Amino acid sequence: MTAMTPAAGMTTLPAAGTNTPLVVGLDLSLTSTGLAGPGWTTRIRTKARGDHRLNYLAGQIGDHIKQADLVVMEGPSYGHAALAGHEDMAGLRCLVRLFCHRRGIPYGVIAPTSLKLYATGYGRAAKGEVRSAVADRYGVHTEGAARYDEADAYVAMAAGMDWLGYQLAPVPDRCAAALAKVQWPPQMPAVAR
Repeated sequence: MTAMTPAAGMTTLPAAGTNTPLVVGLDLSLTSTGLAGPGWTTRIRTKARGDHRLNYLAGQIGDHIKQADLVVMEGPSYGHAALAGHEDMAGLRCLVRLFCHRRGIPYGVIAPTSLKLYATGYGRAAKGEVRSAVADRYGVHTEGAARYDEADAYVAMAAGMDWLGYQLAPVPDRCAAALAKVQWPPQMPAVAR
Protein backbone atom coordinates (compact mmCIF):
# COMPACT_ATOMS: atom_id res chain seq x y z
CA MET A 1 0.00 0.00 0.00
CA THR A 2 1.60 3.26 -1.03
CA ALA A 3 0.27 6.57 0.20
CA MET A 4 1.60 10.01 0.88
CA THR A 5 2.87 10.45 4.39
CA PRO A 6 1.18 12.31 7.22
CA ALA A 7 4.64 13.32 8.38
CA ALA A 8 5.08 15.27 5.17
CA GLY A 9 1.70 16.93 5.67
CA MET A 10 0.07 15.30 2.65
CA THR A 11 -2.76 13.47 4.39
CA THR A 12 -4.68 14.13 7.56
CA LEU A 13 -3.23 13.58 11.00
CA PRO A 14 -5.25 11.99 13.80
CA ALA A 15 -8.45 13.85 14.65
CA ALA A 16 -8.21 16.82 16.99
CA GLY A 17 -8.36 15.80 20.60
CA THR A 18 -6.56 12.50 20.07
CA ASN A 19 -3.13 11.99 21.47
CA THR A 20 -1.98 9.26 19.11
CA PRO A 21 1.69 9.88 18.40
CA LEU A 22 3.06 9.98 14.88
CA VAL A 23 5.64 7.21 14.59
CA VAL A 24 7.58 6.76 11.36
CA GLY A 25 9.49 3.57 10.57
CA LEU A 26 12.54 3.55 8.32
CA ASP A 27 14.36 0.80 6.46
CA LEU A 28 17.34 2.83 5.34
CA SER A 29 18.98 1.95 2.04
CA LEU A 30 21.20 3.73 -0.46
CA THR A 31 18.99 2.61 -3.34
CA SER A 32 15.48 2.01 -1.92
CA THR A 33 14.62 3.38 1.51
CA GLY A 34 11.31 2.15 2.91
CA LEU A 35 9.19 4.46 5.07
CA ALA A 36 5.99 3.74 6.96
CA GLY A 37 3.42 5.14 9.34
CA PRO A 38 0.12 3.74 10.58
CA GLY A 39 -1.76 2.59 7.46
CA TRP A 40 0.76 3.77 4.86
CA THR A 41 4.09 2.89 3.27
CA THR A 42 6.26 4.53 0.64
CA ARG A 43 9.83 4.48 -0.63
CA ILE A 44 12.58 6.81 -1.68
CA ARG A 45 14.74 5.82 -4.62
CA THR A 46 17.67 7.47 -6.32
CA LYS A 47 20.32 6.59 -8.85
CA ALA A 48 22.65 9.34 -7.64
CA ARG A 49 26.00 8.38 -6.13
CA GLY A 50 28.32 9.62 -3.43
CA ASP A 51 27.59 12.83 -1.58
CA HIS A 52 24.81 13.77 -4.03
CA ARG A 53 22.99 10.58 -3.07
CA LEU A 54 23.46 11.15 0.68
CA ASN A 55 22.27 14.74 0.39
CA TYR A 56 19.19 13.73 -1.60
CA LEU A 57 18.26 10.86 0.71
CA ALA A 58 18.80 12.89 3.88
CA GLY A 59 16.59 15.67 2.50
CA GLN A 60 13.81 13.33 1.38
CA ILE A 61 13.85 11.33 4.60
CA GLY A 62 13.88 14.57 6.60
CA ASP A 63 10.75 15.74 4.78
CA HIS A 64 8.98 12.53 5.82
CA ILE A 65 10.03 12.51 9.48
CA LYS A 66 10.06 16.20 10.40
CA GLN A 67 6.67 16.01 12.16
CA ALA A 68 7.27 12.63 13.80
CA ASP A 69 6.98 12.11 17.54
CA LEU A 70 9.22 9.03 17.25
CA VAL A 71 11.33 7.57 14.46
CA VAL A 72 12.24 3.87 14.52
CA MET A 73 14.91 2.78 12.07
CA GLU A 74 16.22 -0.65 11.26
CA GLY A 75 19.81 -0.97 12.41
CA PRO A 76 22.77 -2.24 10.45
CA SER A 77 23.08 -5.82 9.29
CA TYR A 78 26.60 -6.79 10.31
CA GLY A 79 26.21 -10.18 8.65
CA HIS A 80 26.76 -8.50 5.29
CA ALA A 81 30.44 -7.63 5.75
CA ALA A 82 31.08 -7.45 2.00
CA LEU A 83 28.23 -4.99 1.51
CA ALA A 84 29.22 -2.40 -1.08
CA GLY A 85 28.85 1.19 0.08
CA HIS A 86 29.10 0.37 3.79
CA GLU A 87 30.68 3.78 4.52
CA ASP A 88 27.87 5.64 2.73
CA MET A 89 25.27 3.49 4.49
CA ALA A 90 26.78 4.31 7.88
CA GLY A 91 26.87 7.95 6.81
CA LEU A 92 23.17 7.89 5.90
CA ARG A 93 22.29 6.40 9.28
CA CYS A 94 24.31 9.13 11.00
CA LEU A 95 22.68 11.86 8.91
CA VAL A 96 19.21 10.65 9.90
CA ARG A 97 20.21 10.44 13.56
CA LEU A 98 21.66 13.94 13.41
CA PHE A 99 18.48 15.26 11.75
CA CYS A 100 16.44 13.77 14.59
CA HIS A 101 18.83 15.07 17.24
CA ARG A 102 18.80 18.63 15.91
CA ARG A 103 14.99 18.69 15.87
CA GLY A 104 14.49 16.93 19.17
CA ILE A 105 12.82 13.92 17.53
CA PRO A 106 13.42 10.80 19.63
CA TYR A 107 14.55 7.78 17.66
CA GLY A 108 14.96 4.07 18.27
CA VAL A 109 17.09 1.52 16.47
CA ILE A 110 15.80 -2.01 15.96
CA ALA A 111 18.28 -4.69 14.90
CA PRO A 112 17.29 -6.75 11.86
CA THR A 113 16.87 -9.92 13.96
CA SER A 114 14.65 -8.08 16.45
CA LEU A 115 12.58 -6.62 13.60
CA LYS A 116 12.05 -10.13 12.18
CA LEU A 117 11.26 -11.48 15.64
CA TYR A 118 8.65 -8.77 16.23
CA ALA A 119 7.08 -9.47 12.82
CA THR A 120 7.15 -13.25 12.73
CA GLY A 121 8.29 -14.65 16.07
CA TYR A 122 11.51 -15.85 14.43
CA GLY A 123 14.69 -13.73 14.23
CA ARG A 124 15.90 -15.39 11.03
CA ALA A 125 12.70 -15.02 9.03
CA ALA A 126 12.97 -14.47 5.28
CA LYS A 127 11.98 -11.15 3.70
CA GLY A 128 8.83 -12.69 2.27
CA GLU A 129 7.79 -13.95 5.70
CA VAL A 130 8.07 -10.44 7.14
CA ARG A 131 6.06 -9.04 4.24
CA SER A 132 3.38 -11.70 4.73
CA ALA A 133 3.26 -11.00 8.47
CA VAL A 134 2.64 -7.29 7.78
CA ALA A 135 -0.21 -8.18 5.43
CA ASP A 136 -1.73 -10.74 7.82
CA ARG A 137 -1.40 -8.77 11.07
CA TYR A 138 -2.01 -5.20 9.85
CA GLY A 139 -3.78 -5.61 6.51
CA VAL A 140 -1.05 -3.60 4.78
CA HIS A 141 0.02 -5.10 1.45
CA THR A 142 3.37 -3.87 0.20
CA GLU A 143 3.86 -4.31 -3.53
CA GLY A 144 6.44 -3.61 -6.21
CA ALA A 145 10.20 -3.38 -6.14
CA ALA A 146 10.33 -1.90 -2.62
CA ARG A 147 7.86 -4.33 -1.05
CA TYR A 148 10.38 -5.76 1.41
CA ASP A 149 11.82 -2.35 2.31
CA GLU A 150 8.35 -0.98 2.99
CA ALA A 151 7.34 -4.06 5.00
CA ASP A 152 10.45 -3.73 7.18
CA ALA A 153 9.70 -0.04 7.73
CA TYR A 154 6.13 -0.92 8.70
CA VAL A 155 7.35 -3.42 11.30
CA ALA A 156 9.77 -0.83 12.74
CA MET A 157 6.92 1.68 13.02
CA ALA A 158 4.52 -0.89 14.53
CA ALA A 159 7.12 -1.82 17.14
CA GLY A 160 7.46 1.87 18.04
CA MET A 161 3.71 2.28 18.34
CA ASP A 162 3.55 -0.82 20.55
CA TRP A 163 6.40 0.45 22.76
CA LEU A 164 4.50 3.71 23.26
CA GLY A 165 1.36 1.79 24.25
CA TYR A 166 -0.55 2.16 20.96
CA GLN A 167 -0.41 -1.40 19.66
CA LEU A 168 -1.77 -1.48 16.09
CA ALA A 169 -2.85 -5.14 16.30
CA PRO A 170 -2.53 -7.98 18.79
CA VAL A 171 1.05 -9.28 18.93
CA PRO A 172 1.93 -12.73 20.33
CA ASP A 173 4.16 -12.66 23.42
CA ARG A 174 6.97 -14.33 21.48
CA CYS A 175 6.94 -11.43 19.00
CA ALA A 176 6.51 -8.74 21.67
CA ALA A 177 9.68 -10.02 23.39
CA ALA A 178 11.63 -8.24 20.64
CA LEU A 179 10.67 -4.86 22.11
CA ALA A 180 13.06 -5.42 25.02
CA LYS A 181 15.97 -5.69 22.58
CA VAL A 182 15.41 -2.37 20.79
CA GLN A 183 17.56 0.69 21.50
CA TRP A 184 14.75 3.02 22.59
CA PRO A 185 15.35 6.71 23.23
CA PRO A 186 15.90 7.49 26.92
CA GLN A 187 13.99 10.79 26.70
CA MET A 188 10.66 9.15 25.77
CA PRO A 189 9.74 6.39 28.22
CA ALA A 190 7.46 3.58 27.12
CA VAL A 191 4.01 3.19 28.52
CA ALA A 192 3.96 0.48 31.18
CA ARG A 193 2.73 -2.84 29.81
